[in-house]
Amino acid sequence: MLSVWGLTKVYGGRPVVDGVTFELRPGTVTAFLGPNGAGKSTTLRMIAGLTPPTAGQSTVAGRPFRDWPNPAHVAGVLLDASAVHPGRTGLSHLRNAALLMGLPRQRAEEVLAQVGLDDAAAKKVGKYSLGMRQRLGLAHALMARPPLLMLDEPINGLDPVGIRAVRDLLRAHAAAGGTVLLSSHVLSEVDQTADRILMIGNGRIVADGPIRDLLASRRSVARGPDMPALANALRQAGIRIQPTPDGQILAEATSDQVADIAFAAGVRVHSVSDHQQNLEELFFRLSGGPQR
Repeated sequence: MLSVWGLTKVYGGRPVVDGVTFELRPGTVTAFLGPNGAGKSTTLRMIAGLTPPTAGQSTVAGRPFRDWPNPAHVAGVLLDASAVHPGRTGLSHLRNAALLMGLPRQRAEEVLAQVGLDDAAAKKVGKYSLGMRQRLGLAHALMARPPLLMLDEPINGLDPVGIRAVRDLLRAHAAAGGTVLLSSHVLSEVDQTADRILMIGNGRIVADGPIRDLLASRRSVARGPDMPALANALRQAGIRIQPTPDGQILAEATSDQVADIAFAAGVRVHSVSDHQQNLEELFFRLSGGPQR
């Protein structure tokens, strides 16, 4: 559905996106993560045809997005929720969009109701809150019922009810065979919504895979009656360790490896278990540090 090969963007001799490559298939929600300045928005703008790449290319359903006669029918894009005339009402904005997309006028009312903005249809966009503008942008992306949704920070400014509604909408879109690519800084929500993680740091993809596989850890947590002896046995075996706030040892080894090392050293352990890292830990471990 979406294919990206070697996308690169150079500003002033400095690459802000550097050889980004990935493919997205139907039926999935992919979270595009990275710190501010890592290259997320520039990558999305290049895919949408708004920023010309220095090198590389991307296609949506087999051709560059901007080459489609009516691109809104193949991909719904939300990159900047504020890019709406503040003097228009939400309904008039979407009716104009329906006209440009070749859709019936009533489609505007349908998508406003779908995102929970039907009560604000006659209100001028300049009076909308940030969360309301986000929902209006999402409604615009949904207008033509496109198979691909590409959304930059779609839950920014939403309250918990709105966040849950967007999560349900995106999961339903994927369940119906659609494809979703979204960027977000709300990692707890990504953990509940995404099937796959694409993580970018300093312009390059630093992680790509199913979220559960990426969160799986080869580390373990151990505790015993003689913690110094346990720590020493692990160090002697070449295992990197660090103390945890609750007085246990976090070891860069699986629980089976830790148990075998302790047994061979004659050190008793009371408990040893695999450590399941969370998305925040993965984020800082892979994409932490200064960005370009």
